[in-house]
Amino acid sequence: MLIDSHAHIQGTEYTGDREAVIARAREAGVDKIIAVGGAGDMSSNAEAVALANVFPEIYATVGMHPHDAKDVGAEELERLRALTSHPKVVAVGETGLDYYYSHSPHDVQRRVFRQFIHMARLADLPIVVHERDATKDAAELLSAEGGGSLQGVIHCFTGNYEAARAYLDLGLYLSFTGIITFKNAEPLREVVRKVPLESMLVETDSPFLTPVPNRGKRNEPAYVRLVAETIATLKRLPLEKVADVTSENVCALFGI
Repeated sequence: MLIDSHAHIQGTEYTGDREAVIARAREAGVDKIIAVGGAGDMSSNAEAVALANVFPEIYATVGMHPHDAKDVGAEELERLRALTSHPKVVAVGETGLDYYYSHSPHDVQRRVFRQFIHMARLADLPIVVHERDATKDAAELLSAEGGGSLQGVIHCFTGNYEAARAYLDLGLYLSFTGIITFKNAEPLREVVRKVPLESMLVETDSPFLTPVPNRGKRNEPAYVRLVAETIATLKRLPLEKVADVTSENVCALFGI
Protein backbone atom coordinates (compact mmCIF):
# COMPACT_ATOMS: atom_id res chain seq x y z
CA MET A 1 0.00 0.00 0.00
CA LEU A 2 1.20 3.48 -0.93
CA ILE A 3 -0.37 6.85 -0.16
CA ASP A 4 0.14 9.98 -2.24
CA SER A 5 0.14 12.50 0.59
CA HIS A 6 -0.06 15.62 -1.60
CA ALA A 7 -1.73 15.92 -5.01
CA HIS A 8 -3.80 18.54 -6.81
CA ILE A 9 -5.92 16.17 -8.88
CA GLN A 10 -8.97 18.40 -8.49
CA GLY A 11 -7.25 20.78 -10.95
CA THR A 12 -8.22 21.45 -14.53
CA GLU A 13 -5.19 19.46 -15.70
CA TYR A 14 -7.28 16.33 -15.04
CA THR A 15 -10.62 17.48 -16.39
CA GLY A 16 -10.64 15.02 -19.27
CA ASP A 17 -9.42 11.87 -17.55
CA ARG A 18 -9.63 12.27 -13.77
CA GLU A 19 -11.35 8.92 -13.19
CA ALA A 20 -8.73 7.15 -15.31
CA VAL A 21 -5.96 8.84 -13.30
CA ILE A 22 -7.51 7.60 -10.06
CA ALA A 23 -7.91 4.11 -11.53
CA ARG A 24 -4.23 4.05 -12.59
CA ALA A 25 -3.27 5.03 -9.05
CA ARG A 26 -5.21 2.05 -7.69
CA GLU A 27 -3.50 -0.25 -10.19
CA ALA A 28 -0.10 1.06 -9.04
CA GLY A 29 -0.91 0.18 -5.43
CA VAL A 30 -1.81 3.70 -4.30
CA ASP A 31 -4.48 3.08 -1.68
CA LYS A 32 -5.24 6.69 -0.72
CA ILE A 33 -4.71 10.19 -2.13
CA ILE A 34 -4.74 13.49 -0.25
CA ALA A 35 -6.23 16.16 -2.53
CA VAL A 36 -4.64 19.39 -1.33
CA GLY A 37 -6.51 22.67 -1.58
CA GLY A 38 -5.15 26.18 -1.84
CA ALA A 39 -3.24 26.06 -5.13
CA GLY A 40 -4.33 28.82 -7.47
CA ASP A 41 -7.52 30.13 -5.90
CA MET A 42 -10.20 29.47 -3.31
CA SER A 43 -12.20 27.20 -5.61
CA SER A 44 -9.53 24.50 -5.35
CA ASN A 45 -10.62 23.88 -1.76
CA ALA A 46 -14.29 23.21 -2.48
CA GLU A 47 -13.24 21.11 -5.48
CA ALA A 48 -10.92 18.98 -3.31
CA VAL A 49 -13.73 18.39 -0.81
CA ALA A 50 -16.17 17.55 -3.62
CA LEU A 51 -13.72 15.00 -5.01
CA ALA A 52 -13.31 13.44 -1.56
CA ASN A 53 -17.10 13.13 -1.35
CA VAL A 54 -17.17 11.03 -4.52
CA PHE A 55 -14.13 8.77 -4.09
CA PRO A 56 -13.72 6.86 -0.81
CA GLU A 57 -9.91 6.70 -1.17
CA ILE A 58 -9.55 10.49 -1.50
CA TYR A 59 -9.28 12.92 1.41
CA ALA A 60 -8.99 16.71 1.29
CA THR A 61 -7.15 19.61 2.88
CA VAL A 62 -8.15 23.28 2.82
CA GLY A 63 -5.98 26.39 2.86
CA MET A 64 -4.27 28.90 0.59
CA HIS A 65 -0.79 28.80 -0.94
CA PRO A 66 1.59 31.52 0.32
CA HIS A 67 1.75 32.89 -3.24
CA ASP A 68 -1.87 33.95 -2.75
CA ALA A 69 -1.65 35.15 0.85
CA LYS A 70 -2.34 38.71 -0.36
CA ASP A 71 -5.83 37.56 -1.42
CA VAL A 72 -6.77 36.00 1.94
CA GLY A 73 -9.05 38.13 4.08
CA ALA A 74 -11.66 37.58 6.75
CA GLU A 75 -14.24 36.23 4.28
CA GLU A 76 -11.85 33.67 2.82
CA LEU A 77 -10.72 32.54 6.25
CA GLU A 78 -14.31 32.06 7.39
CA ARG A 79 -15.16 29.97 4.31
CA LEU A 80 -12.13 27.77 4.91
CA ARG A 81 -12.87 27.49 8.61
CA ALA A 82 -16.33 26.18 7.74
CA LEU A 83 -14.81 23.53 5.48
CA THR A 84 -12.56 22.22 8.26
CA SER A 85 -15.59 20.58 9.87
CA HIS A 86 -16.19 18.34 6.85
CA PRO A 87 -15.54 14.70 7.85
CA LYS A 88 -13.12 14.11 4.97
CA VAL A 89 -11.05 17.26 5.52
CA VAL A 90 -7.95 15.97 7.27
CA ALA A 91 -5.67 19.03 7.46
CA VAL A 92 -5.29 22.77 7.01
CA GLY A 93 -3.13 23.73 4.05
CA GLU A 94 -1.36 24.10 1.99
CA THR A 95 -0.11 27.25 3.63
CA GLY A 96 3.28 28.60 4.62
CA LEU A 97 6.02 30.90 3.36
CA ASP A 98 7.66 31.25 -0.05
CA TYR A 99 10.46 33.82 -0.17
CA TYR A 100 11.87 32.46 -3.44
CA TYR A 101 9.12 33.92 -5.62
CA SER A 102 7.63 36.43 -3.13
CA HIS A 103 4.33 36.70 -5.01
CA SER A 104 2.87 38.04 -1.77
CA PRO A 105 4.75 40.41 0.58
CA HIS A 106 6.68 38.56 3.28
CA ASP A 107 4.86 40.29 6.13
CA VAL A 108 1.51 39.33 4.60
CA GLN A 109 2.66 35.73 4.17
CA ARG A 110 3.68 35.57 7.82
CA ARG A 111 0.37 37.06 9.00
CA VAL A 112 -1.72 34.62 6.94
CA PHE A 113 0.46 31.65 7.90
CA ARG A 114 -0.06 32.56 11.54
CA GLN A 115 -3.84 32.66 10.97
CA PHE A 116 -3.79 29.23 9.37
CA ILE A 117 -1.76 27.81 12.24
CA HIS A 118 -4.43 29.11 14.61
CA MET A 119 -7.14 27.62 12.39
CA ALA A 120 -5.46 24.22 12.51
CA ARG A 121 -5.21 24.36 16.28
CA LEU A 122 -8.85 25.43 16.65
CA ALA A 123 -10.00 22.61 14.36
CA ASP A 124 -7.62 20.11 15.98
CA LEU A 125 -6.15 19.31 12.57
CA PRO A 126 -2.56 18.99 11.36
CA ILE A 127 -1.07 21.53 8.96
CA VAL A 128 0.41 21.08 5.47
CA VAL A 129 3.26 23.55 5.03
CA HIS A 130 4.82 24.91 1.85
CA GLU A 131 8.19 26.48 2.63
CA ARG A 132 10.83 27.76 0.25
CA ASP A 133 13.84 29.87 1.25
CA ALA A 134 12.09 30.69 4.55
CA THR A 135 13.12 27.97 6.99
CA LYS A 136 14.02 30.29 9.87
CA ASP A 137 10.75 32.24 9.80
CA ALA A 138 8.60 29.16 9.17
CA ALA A 139 10.15 27.16 12.00
CA GLU A 140 9.87 30.11 14.38
CA LEU A 141 6.18 30.64 13.56
CA LEU A 142 5.37 26.94 13.86
CA SER A 143 7.12 26.82 17.21
CA ALA A 144 5.73 30.07 18.62
CA GLU A 145 2.16 29.74 17.35
CA GLY A 146 1.78 25.96 17.40
CA GLY A 147 1.30 25.74 21.13
CA GLY A 148 3.70 22.82 21.44
CA SER A 149 1.16 20.33 20.11
CA LEU A 150 0.73 21.23 16.44
CA GLN A 151 1.27 18.31 14.07
CA GLY A 152 2.07 18.71 10.42
CA VAL A 153 4.23 18.07 7.39
CA ILE A 154 6.66 20.14 5.37
CA HIS A 155 5.56 19.14 1.91
CA CYS A 156 7.97 18.89 -1.03
CA PHE A 157 10.96 19.27 1.26
CA THR A 158 14.02 20.52 -0.66
CA GLY A 159 16.19 22.03 2.06
CA ASN A 160 19.48 20.91 3.57
CA TYR A 161 19.89 18.65 6.58
CA GLU A 162 20.10 21.63 8.96
CA ALA A 163 16.64 22.73 7.80
CA ALA A 164 15.39 19.15 8.02
CA ARG A 165 16.65 18.92 11.58
CA ALA A 166 14.87 22.15 12.55
CA TYR A 167 11.54 20.71 11.45
CA LEU A 168 12.16 17.24 12.84
CA ASP A 169 12.93 18.84 16.22
CA LEU A 170 9.42 20.35 16.10
CA GLY A 171 7.95 16.88 15.62
CA LEU A 172 6.98 17.48 12.00
CA TYR A 173 7.12 15.08 9.08
CA LEU A 174 9.04 15.77 5.87
CA SER A 175 7.50 14.80 2.55
CA PHE A 176 9.54 14.07 -0.57
CA THR A 177 8.58 14.32 -4.24
CA GLY A 178 9.89 13.30 -7.63
CA ILE A 179 12.63 15.91 -7.22
CA ILE A 180 14.71 13.21 -5.52
CA THR A 181 14.90 11.41 -8.87
CA PHE A 182 16.31 14.43 -10.73
CA LYS A 183 19.91 14.29 -11.93
CA ASN A 184 20.94 17.47 -10.06
CA ALA A 185 19.32 16.50 -6.73
CA GLU A 186 22.20 14.65 -5.06
CA PRO A 187 22.26 17.06 -2.06
CA LEU A 188 18.59 16.30 -1.43
CA ARG A 189 19.18 12.56 -1.82
CA GLU A 190 21.82 12.85 0.90
CA VAL A 191 19.16 14.39 3.17
CA VAL A 192 16.88 11.43 2.38
CA ARG A 193 19.62 9.06 3.49
CA LYS A 194 19.86 10.84 6.85
CA VAL A 195 16.20 11.49 7.69
CA PRO A 196 14.51 8.61 9.58
CA LEU A 197 11.91 6.76 7.53
CA GLU A 198 9.57 7.15 10.51
CA SER A 199 9.55 10.90 9.79
CA MET A 200 8.89 10.66 6.03
CA LEU A 201 5.91 10.91 3.71
CA VAL A 202 5.91 10.47 -0.06
CA GLU A 203 3.97 12.62 -2.50
CA THR A 204 3.69 13.60 -6.14
CA ASP A 205 2.54 17.23 -5.90
CA SER A 206 0.65 16.33 -9.09
CA PRO A 207 0.50 17.71 -11.73
CA PHE A 208 3.97 19.10 -10.99
CA LEU A 209 7.44 17.61 -10.37
CA THR A 210 7.04 14.43 -12.39
CA PRO A 211 9.73 11.90 -11.43
CA VAL A 212 12.23 10.32 -13.79
CA PRO A 213 11.67 8.51 -16.17
CA ASN A 214 8.40 10.37 -16.83
CA ARG A 215 9.81 13.86 -16.36
CA GLY A 216 8.30 16.28 -18.85
CA LYS A 217 4.88 14.65 -18.67
CA ARG A 218 1.97 15.58 -16.42
CA ASN A 219 2.45 14.04 -12.99
CA GLU A 220 -0.18 11.80 -11.40
CA PRO A 221 -0.60 9.85 -8.13
CA ALA A 222 0.44 6.51 -9.66
CA TYR A 223 3.97 7.93 -9.97
CA VAL A 224 4.36 8.19 -6.20
CA ARG A 225 5.62 4.62 -6.50
CA LEU A 226 8.73 6.00 -8.27
CA VAL A 227 9.40 8.30 -5.31
CA ALA A 228 9.06 5.41 -2.86
CA GLU A 229 11.32 3.21 -4.99
CA THR A 230 14.02 5.90 -4.98
CA ILE A 231 13.83 6.22 -1.20
CA ALA A 232 14.07 2.44 -0.90
CA THR A 233 17.21 2.43 -3.03
CA LEU A 234 18.81 5.33 -1.15
CA LYS A 235 18.10 3.79 2.26
CA ARG A 236 18.81 0.20 1.14
CA LEU A 237 15.40 -0.98 2.25
CA PRO A 238 12.71 -3.09 0.55
CA LEU A 239 10.06 -1.06 -1.26
CA GLU A 240 7.45 -2.76 0.90
CA LYS A 241 9.07 -1.34 4.04
CA VAL A 242 9.09 2.20 2.63
CA ALA A 243 5.48 1.84 1.49
CA ASP A 244 4.31 0.46 4.84
CA VAL A 245 6.06 3.01 7.04
CA THR A 246 5.24 6.10 4.97
CA SER A 247 1.61 4.99 4.75
CA GLU A 248 1.47 4.44 8.49
CA ASN A 249 2.90 7.94 8.91
CA VAL A 250 0.18 9.46 6.72
CA CYS A 251 -2.55 7.63 8.59
CA ALA A 252 -1.15 8.70 11.95
CA LEU A 253 -0.75 12.34 10.91
CA PHE A 254 -4.09 12.78 9.18
CA GLY A 255 -6.13 10.44 11.34
CA ILE A 256 -7.32 8.21 8.50
